[in-house]
Amino acid sequence: MIEFALLLLLGGLGPVLLAEALLARYEVLAYAAGWRTPTTELPTGMPYARGADPDRPPDAYLVYLDGIGKRRFHDTRDGGRLVKSLIAKAPELRVLGQVQPYSPLADPLANRPVWIWLRRRIGLVLFLHNVVQIFVAADRRYRPLYNRAVGSQIAAQLRLAGYQPDSGIPVVLLSYSGGAQVATGAVNELWAQLRPPLWVITLGGFHNGANDVTHAQHLSQLTSAGDWIERVGTVMFPQRWRLFRRSGWNRADREGKITVHRLDPATHVGPLSYVSPGARLPDGRSHLDRTADTVIGLIRDRLSANAETDGPRP
Repeated sequence: MIEFALLLLLGGLGPVLLAEALLARYEVLAYAAGWRTPTTELPTGMPYARGADPDRPPDAYLVYLDGIGKRRFHDTRDGGRLVKSLIAKAPELRVLGQVQPYSPLADPLANRPVWIWLRRRIGLVLFLHNVVQIFVAADRRYRPLYNRAVGSQIAAQLRLAGYQPDSGIPVVLLSYSGGAQVATGAVNELWAQLRPPLWVITLGGFHNGANDVTHAQHLSQLTSAGDWIERVGTVMFPQRWRLFRRSGWNRADREGKITVHRLDPATHVGPLSYVSPGARLPDGRSHLDRTADTVIGLIRDRLSANAETDGPRP
């Protein structure tokens, strides 16, 4: 009986997955061919960045790249909790949360009429779309185009938020789940356009390890033994295996650019997730508070280290 139900489920999802695969490739190919250009406009009244006073340079710009639930410019529920906590705890940061990691054209799913119709009837399709986009972004045939598209999207949003190329102000790419595939892929394009000190922080990162992160000064991997979804990625993608020494991930690891920070016993999603405001640690903090504290601590430590090395910014 269970096997029969599974076959029905797979049979029903098969055509949907095929359609998703074709649509996902269309977006990146439309970008590459110049048929459509990514949008830079945000909804009326929505700022290009939040946090630090726009009248003075922040200590760093933080770009948050959300997981597969991201389908509009506004924050998701879980992503919004983390972003709000970061802004409240670190007012010296200027935070951008509007980037669309799963749309090379920066076109939110929630703005497309066909997806509004589907959401009311088959909500699962929205998540499948973003899942498929992760695999398109990881596919060696499309990865360079995808990386350039989303890297350019991030660079454009940073400029609109006040970032000046060659200013020396660090840019932090904080990614959750599949956003890590996009964050690691955006590094080279961001460096080419803005030349900032670049730091990457992955939270439960699901990515294939193929992207070159040479231009990132450091990558902090926030993970947990309770996060089985991240572990699937380390097994699924050969470039994450130590055997593939020349992959971008393993080269960065050998160069000492990757540090691992444990957030046990957090899980990837659910009531015990990294961003759960209800799950409590022995010290009384919530999982959300610990995650935000860890991210802020890593950024402040690196800011201090850079200041000692380079001296204060003019």
